[in-house]
Amino acid sequence: MKKVIAMIIASAMTISLVACGGSSAPASTNDAAETENVEDEAAPAQDEAAPAEDAQADAEAPAEEAAPAGPVANNEKPVIWFNRQPSNSTTGELDMDALTFNDKTYYVGFDAKQGAELQGQMIADYLTSHGAELDRNGDGIIGYVLCIGDIGHNDSIARTRGARKALGTAVPDAAQGKTEIATIDDVDPSPVGTNTDGSSDKVQDGSITIDGKDFVVRELASQEMKNNAGATWDAPTAGNTIGTWSASFGDQIDVVVSNNDGMGMAVFNAWSKEQGVPTFGYDANSDAVAAIEDGYCGTITQNADVQAYLTLRTLRNALDGVDIMTGIATPDAAGNTLNDDLYYYDEATRCFYALNGAVTADNYQNFLDATAPNPLFNNQLSEDDAPVKRVWLDIFNSTDNFLNATYLPQLENYDKILNLDVEYIKGDGQTEANITDRLANPDEYEGFAINMVKTDNAASYTSKLQ
Repeated sequence: MKKVIAMIIASAMTISLVACGGSSAPASTNDAAETENVEDEAAPAQDEAAPAEDAQADAEAPAEEAAPAGPVANNEKPVIWFNRQPSNSTTGELDMDALTFNDKTYYVGFDAKQGAELQGQMIADYLTSHGAELDRNGDGIIGYVLCIGDIGHNDSIARTRGARKALGTAVPDAAQGKTEIATIDDVDPSPVGTNTDGSSDKVQDGSITIDGKDFVVRELASQEMKNNAGATWDAPTAGNTIGTWSASFGDQIDVVVSNNDGMGMAVFNAWSKEQGVPTFGYDANSDAVAAIEDGYCGTITQNADVQAYLTLRTLRNALDGVDIMTGIATPDAAGNTLNDDLYYYDEATRCFYALNGAVTADNYQNFLDATAPNPLFNNQLSEDDAPVKRVWLDIFNSTDNFLNATYLPQLENYDKILNLDVEYIKGDGQTEANITDRLANPDEYEGFAINMVKTDNAASYTSKLQ
């Protein structure tokens, strides 16, 4: 019975469809034309209705969530080398494997050659403007001693060369095949040990005319200031060394030249301040700048504020995947930017360099606080635009005067405004392992800023990220 009822219902539906024109049977030409016209007229309404239906369907369908990004491999995370440029400590050749470790790798330092030449010229200008009073024992020789920071460090090498070239005591670097001096790169930077008789083949006697009188300029002694544990740029060693030098030929020392202020101030406090001997350093550390009032003769600012900002700014930009010059050459959303006279960028080597300036009795009051942030680039970034990122950063030597007294406070100024959660690691200044052993879990960090003990040892760090 149910089957019969179903068949009756089906037949009734078929008759209804035929009456409504739903049959596929052929029609007359006029009927066909009318049908096409009707369908053509009805089509737009159907087409117009389709988007609404699609929109409704889209609204009702659950939204698809974007697939979360997978973890970034450690060897793809940003790496910023700073202060100690990856390079061959003998030849100075840049380590391009380290500088191009990945497409988010950069170096931040300062223009070592420009700064070295500036220091040398500052010393030479002082000699010519202060007359024969500099010749303390009246022997016709302006004798100087030189505190060398690290014989394998490009910055130290440049400063030694810059001083010698400006004072006329430089000789060509025969070990590098140089036969004449065109630039400071051609100067032999080797320590002479003791050279009171002027016989060393690492330097020559220079000459200078002061108040119409000719004087010989002689490098009496120079050595790398390395302590017994192997740490270089060592201030206590410099303080002890001036004691040895002054005991042997103190009346011949008319000027002290130092590769940095840490060693320069150690000599100044131990001996030259009391003796009234002009002392020159490098870095414009706050204590050295303040000491200019007490007789410290001059220093060079390498603009630690610019370097610290660039170190963290390049890291921030690389983390965010934005143009590397954001907040540097072009203002960021907060208005941070650097003036062109503060830095330059060498795209070929991926290196940023801060420029240097002389600090003397004429302008030292402008540099008394070396840890103050620069208002040009001290504006807080929004966490909406720049969410907080976790970063690992090391200082190669916990006792290095410049890095700890000047550079680190500047880093701490800028990590906050750039929304970087930085873990600061301090090394012993002797071995890379003392630092790299504390990079056991690089997965915990989103970027790295690296300050090596030795410039040759970049692979000690990059191997941790492979």
